[in-house]
Amino acid sequence: MRTNDGREDVNRAATELGERLPDALAPLARLAYNYRWSWLPGGPEIFQAIDAERFELTNQNPVRLLQEASAGALRHAAADDAVLGRIAVVEGQVKADLERAPYPSIDPARPVAFLCAEYGVHVSLPVYSGGLGALAGDLLKEASDRAVPLVAVGLMYRKGYFRQRVDAGGWQHEYWIDTDPQRLPAALMTGPGGRPLTIEVPIYDKDVTAQIWRVDVGRVPLFLLDTDVPANGALERWITGRLYDSDEHTRLAQYVLLGAGGVRALAALGYDPGVIHLNEGHAALAPLQLALQDLRSGEQLTTGIAAARDRTVFTTHTPVPAGNDTYPAGQVEEAIGRLVAQSGIKAAEVTALGRTHPADEGEPFGVTQAALRMSRAANGVSRRHGEVARQMWRELWPDVGLDEVPVGHVTNGVHVPTWIGAAMGELLERHLGEGWMTRAAEPGTWAAVDRIPDQELWSAREGQRADLVDYVCARSTNERLLRGDVRDYVEKAAKTFDAKVLTLGFARRVATYKRLDLLTRDPDWTISLLGGEHPVQVVLAGKAHPRDEEAKRVLQRLFGMKHARVVGERVVFLDDYDLATAAWLVRGCDVWMNVPRPPLEASGTSGMKSVINGGLQLSVLDGWWAEGYDGKNGWGLAGGVDHDHQAQDTRDIAALHQLLDEEVVPTFYERDDAGLPSAWLARIRESLKTLAPRFSATRMLSEYLAGPYRGA
Repeated sequence: MRTNDGREDVNRAATELGERLPDALAPLARLAYNYRWSWLPGGPEIFQAIDAERFELTNQNPVRLLQEASAGALRHAAADDAVLGRIAVVEGQVKADLERAPYPSIDPARPVAFLCAEYGVHVSLPVYSGGLGALAGDLLKEASDRAVPLVAVGLMYRKGYFRQRVDAGGWQHEYWIDTDPQRLPAALMTGPGGRPLTIEVPIYDKDVTAQIWRVDVGRVPLFLLDTDVPANGALERWITGRLYDSDEHTRLAQYVLLGAGGVRALAALGYDPGVIHLNEGHAALAPLQLALQDLRSGEQLTTGIAAARDRTVFTTHTPVPAGNDTYPAGQVEEAIGRLVAQSGIKAAEVTALGRTHPADEGEPFGVTQAALRMSRAANGVSRRHGEVARQMWRELWPDVGLDEVPVGHVTNGVHVPTWIGAAMGELLERHLGEGWMTRAAEPGTWAAVDRIPDQELWSAREGQRADLVDYVCARSTNERLLRGDVRDYVEKAAKTFDAKVLTLGFARRVATYKRLDLLTRDPDWTISLLGGEHPVQVVLAGKAHPRDEEAKRVLQRLFGMKHARVVGERVVFLDDYDLATAAWLVRGCDVWMNVPRPPLEASGTSGMKSVINGGLQLSVLDGWWAEGYDGKNGWGLAGGVDHDHQAQDTRDIAALHQLLDEEVVPTFYERDDAGLPSAWLARIRESLKTLAPRFSATRMLSEYLAGPYRGA
C-alpha cells in the first residue's frame, strides 16, 4: 500500500499557488498542476484568457503564468463570467476524467512502469529533444485517456536539451537555458517532516542522492529524478544537467540513474510494477536493479536476471549506430561496480550481458544488447524497423533463424487530441460524431469522411494553412532580424508567403541520413519549383547534433541559396524546433516530406500528425510509410537499400523531381467547376480513411496491452 506517491505534494503546490489568486480563479491553480488541460478543447484558452501574451512568453507554462500575471489581469479575469464559465467546464471535465474506473486488465497495485530518458509532454516541460520524447509523451496521454494504470520515470534536466540559433551564414550555434523546477507544473515530493524524499544510487565512486519531482499527465504520474541537491558534489549535481550530455562519463551516469535509480524510486514510492517498459536502451539497467533487489543471499545473478526478465519489455527506436550507445567494459564496470558489489556480484558478469558475444572481453558494452538480453519481449517501432532490428541483432541468438529472432514490432502512433488542429477537429466532430476520438483506431469511424462536402474539407485545410502562414510570416521576420540579415531579405517572406500557395513541410532532426538537402541539390530546379506558374513554398526546421559537423554544413549549404530572390520569398527555416513549432507545421502544411536514406528511418511520427490534419505524405518507403502507403493516399519514393549512396541520391532526386513536377503540384492547383481541387481532396480522404486509424496512439497502446504488456 503506497504511503506517499506525491499526490499530497501536488495538492499542496496547487493550494499555495491558488493563495495568490482571486478566489474565483482558484480552480486554475489546480488545473495548472495537471497537464490534462493541454489536450482538452478549450483548455489552453482558459490560460490565454488571463494574459495571452504572457502565456506565450512563459512558453505556455500555466504555473509561471499565474505566478507572473499582473494583479490587474487576474482581477479582470475573475470578474469575467464567460472566463469563469469556461474554467468551470474544463475543471469539471478533468475531475470526471480523473475519477473514472481504471482499465480492467491491469491491477492498479501493479501498474506498468514506463522508463524513458525524455518526455515531450508539453512545450513548457523542457525534458525532451525530439521524436522519442514526443512519442513518450503521446503514450502517457493515451494511457491517461484509456485509464491504464501506468507510472512513468525520467530525469529532471536542469538545463534541458540545447537551444538552437542559426546565424546569417547558416551556421548553427547552441546554447542552454536554466530550468527552475519550482516554476514548472511539478511538485517536489516530500517525506517525514516535509523534507524532500530522496533515493541514493552508487554511481562510480559516489553515493549519488536524487530527489523526485512529480508531474501529473492526466491520470498518469511522471516522476523525474533530480541530482541537483546540496548533498551531492558538483559533478554529481551535473548528472541531471543536460539531456544527452556530450560527455560520455556523465551520460553513462545518467543511464545508471535512470535505470537503477528509476527502479529504486518506484520502490521508495511503494510501487511494485507488474511490467517495466524500457523505452529505448537508456534505461537498460532497470532489470539489473530489479534482479539485485530481489536476489537472495548466495543466489547467482542469472537467477535474478531470469526473474527480472519476466517483468521487463523493451522498445528499440533506431537502427542508427549512434543511437545504440556502447561503452568500454572497464568504464561500465567502474560506473556500476559498487552498485552490484552490494549483492556480491562482479561487474564483469553484467558487462557480459551487454555484449553481442559475451565471452569476448574486448567487445564494448551496448545498452541495446543489454536491454534485449534482459527483456521477455522486444519490439521495433514499425514493421520495417522490426525486420531491420532482427537483422541487426541476430547474432545475439545464433541458434535461431532470422525470422525467429525474438524482436517484433509495435508501430508507433500519435495522440490525436494533442496534434489535431482546431478547424480539422471541429470538422471531424461534426461528421464523425461526438466522441470520435475515442474511436479513432476503428476503421469504421473514418468511413464518414467520404460524406464530408468538398467545400467544408477544403475550408478546414485552407484555414489551418492560413494560420501557419501568419505564424511563419511573423516568426521568420523576427528571426531574420535577430540574425542580422539585410532588410530586403528580412521582408521577403513576410510579403510573399501566401495562404493560397502549396506548402511543403520538412522538419526533423538535421542528420546527414535525413537528407534535408535533397530538395536543393539542383538549384536551378529548386528555383523553378518555387517560382513557377504554380508556386511552392517550403517551411524547414530541425536541429543538428552539436558534434555533427557534417549535418551543420548541410544546413549551412541550404542557407547559401537564400540570396536568390525566390528562395528568400518562398523558403523559411525556423530556428529552435520544438513541440509548439511542430504543432503549427503538422497542422498547416499541405505535404509532409520525409526522405531519409533507407533503412535508417525506424518510424517517423511527424508524418502521422500531418495525416490527421489532412496533410499528404511524400516520403521514402521506410519506417511507418512502408506499411502505410497504398498508392492513393500520398506519394512514395523507393525504399530499397543501396550502399552506393551517391547513386541512390541521384535516383531519389530524379524521382522526387518527377513526383513534384508531374503529380503533386499539378494535382494541388487543378480546380473543378466549383473552384476546388477535387483530386487533391480525394487523396486527403483516402489518407484519412487508410492511415488515421492505423497510426493513432490508441491503436499503438492497444497493441502493447494485447502483446508486450499482457500479464501485467
